[in-house]
Amino acid sequence: MRRTKPGRGPVGHGPVRYGPPLPDQGLPLLPELTAVLSAAAGRPDAVPLGGSPALLDAACGYWDRRGLPTTPDRVVAAPGAPALLLALTAAIGGDVLLPRPCAAWWEPEARALGRSVFHVPTPAECGGVPDSYALLETVRRIRDEGGDPRLLVLCVADDPTATVAPPELVHETVEAAAGEGLHLVSDETWRDTLHDPHDPVLLSPAEMLPDRVTVVTDLAGPFLPPGWPAAVARFPADGIGGGLRDRVLDVLTALGARVATPVAAAAAYALDEPGPVSERLAAAVRLHARLAAAAHRAVIAAGALALPPRAGRHLYVDLAPLRPALTAHGVGDAQELEDFLTTRLGLPAPGGHRFGDDLGALRFRLSTGLFLGTADEERAQALAAPDSLELPHVESALTLFRAALEDLR
Repeated sequence: MRRTKPGRGPVGHGPVRYGPPLPDQGLPLLPELTAVLSAAAGRPDAVPLGGSPALLDAACGYWDRRGLPTTPDRVVAAPGAPALLLALTAAIGGDVLLPRPCAAWWEPEARALGRSVFHVPTPAECGGVPDSYALLETVRRIRDEGGDPRLLVLCVADDPTATVAPPELVHETVEAAAGEGLHLVSDETWRDTLHDPHDPVLLSPAEMLPDRVTVVTDLAGPFLPPGWPAAVARFPADGIGGGLRDRVLDVLTALGARVATPVAAAAAYALDEPGPVSERLAAAVRLHARLAAAAHRAVIAAGALALPPRAGRHLYVDLAPLRPALTAHGVGDAQELEDFLTTRLGLPAPGGHRFGDDLGALRFRLSTGLFLGTADEERAQALAAPDSLELPHVESALTLFRAALEDLR
């Protein structure tokens, strides 16, 4: 349902301009990052399209440390992952396959290019990676109907579900995609935000299928604030990697999509992972893991459903068991649920339809940064506290969330 005000367009319901952003850290800026950005702010020169040598070298080091050897001629930087995915989709061509649900920004990139998008169901135990059998069936159906599936986008550490796909499931899906000749884009924005770095194990599709996987990482996931847009892509070392990188650079050049000079300096510093950056990331992950676990307990106690959060700064909640009470409040689909919860909680609660999920399902994504308060002082306290859940403003926000769910039982 879309609401309008006299003389104005839809209010808050547009699928693109009003789509939810990446879950924010909700923390004060790291002083060392701010210092690097400020020092570069006086430079008049523009960063080359595709990234400065320092930024590309830092990205190579970042991936080398994660078992993905990389050279600068196989890396591209852009002002945010959406620009990279748009360029990749344009360069690869054909129809696009996405898991259901998926990151809110994936589908608009393909739609903007006039490409057909097909969602593939995910297995019960996780999101981000399509079920291999469902993928094969979807590809065959598309081809039977005259389509041309070429690109599969997936996310092992997932937004919106906050799950991490098991390596064996990733392997099955990657093998199925390779057998059908698909190119894979692995969105690894959240790989460095695992709540427990040892359980579950995260395995990149690029480790399994190095010649057909392009890795994309938006630095707003682990390192940078969303107001400093920067992302990097790693292309295959063999096969089509060189030609694909060239075509992506052509698209980015046509768009004028270059990383701003101060942001490029901050991104290169962050990707080198010096002590202050690594320590802040580890502390932020611990904080959001604790908040996500508390929110998950509240969801389960109220009789609702959610997979245990394993990564990121969010939680994906299914209120289907509470449908009778929601119906009494006039809530029958995800858009109405979004409106209802946003008003009731005073916090953004984007419905599952924003993530390619069924409109009729009563699902929403909750960002854990919303429990940290609104003032930098409150957020800094949460980061430094031995137990952030005991802080009055954090406890109050979680109590409000619990009460809102309990009222629907």
